[in-house]
Amino acid sequence: MPACTTAAERRMLATHLPQLRADDDGVIGRFLDAAWAEHGLSKSTLASYRRDLEGLARWRDGAGGGLAGVDREGLFDYLAWRTRQGYSPRSNARLLSTLRAFFAQLVRRGERGDDPSALLDSPRLPRSLPKALAESQIEALLDAPAIDIPLGLRDRAMLELMYAAGLRVSELVGLPVNAVNLRQGVLRVTGKGSKERLVPLGEESQYWLQRYLDQARPQLSGRKAVPADGSGQVPMFIDAALRPVTRQQFWVLVKRYAAAAGIDPARISPHGLRHSFATHLLNHGADLRALQMLLGHSSLSTTQIYTLVAREHLQRLHSKHHPRG
Repeated sequence: MPACTTAAERRMLATHLPQLRADDDGVIGRFLDAAWAEHGLSKSTLASYRRDLEGLARWRDGAGGGLAGVDREGLFDYLAWRTRQGYSPRSNARLLSTLRAFFAQLVRRGERGDDPSALLDSPRLPRSLPKALAESQIEALLDAPAIDIPLGLRDRAMLELMYAAGLRVSELVGLPVNAVNLRQGVLRVTGKGSKERLVPLGEESQYWLQRYLDQARPQLSGRKAVPADGSGQVPMFIDAALRPVTRQQFWVLVKRYAAAAGIDPARISPHGLRHSFATHLLNHGADLRALQMLLGHSSLSTTQIYTLVAREHLQRLHSKHHPRG
């Protein structure tokens, strides 16, 4: 197969791999069921696990006992093949994380006596700093929606809330109505691994959220009762068909408002608002531990990446304004 570098080409190559064998599908299904029961993993994490394991299983096509029987040499060969196809080090690192969880479970259940992934080193990842917008760009982005129409007022409330609370996109679009307490100015957020955290809301985000609830949401729903989602929760942000706003819809909205605000749409993503929230808090003197709690990071090392962004900001200020800069 020829080398490739784009996601589209990799998807095309994947269609040329054999179909998933029934025995491999069963092994993957049992692993995912146990992983969900033991760790309460999110749907997106389980879907990622499935894609990784199905890719290896289809590549093996039953050789050497299929997915559950692959040895360390087989994993080496698969990783080498993925590298030739143009998969990034970050993608291969995620695959190794999946494989370690998968084989560790097989060993615990006595279905294997060894873990072939145990001695595999993760690829070295380039350090990528989060891309944050300038505060002036955030102001322009928040001002972009047309607040004289219900959809525009909804979008303004969503942008304000995501930036004010540092939410993940999935947390924003999945926010239920009963998670917001405007009287106390607090948001109850369910993050990764179904972990809950309380996030304070500022006056601006409270103002726009109250306006959305009082004006835009009743107009969008036609004053009908909004149906609950699959988990029994009533979604906060809806469209005119009473459906919750999806991640894809919000992505399109952010790109459109970025263009309207004079921001290069290629430089922004919904997650960029979360990065901007964290960076701006640190620039204004926030404590790193407090930021960790607000972002819902399980490890402080994940939060510390933002200190590098803040340090770069200070260095730019020093170079620009100090006479010896």
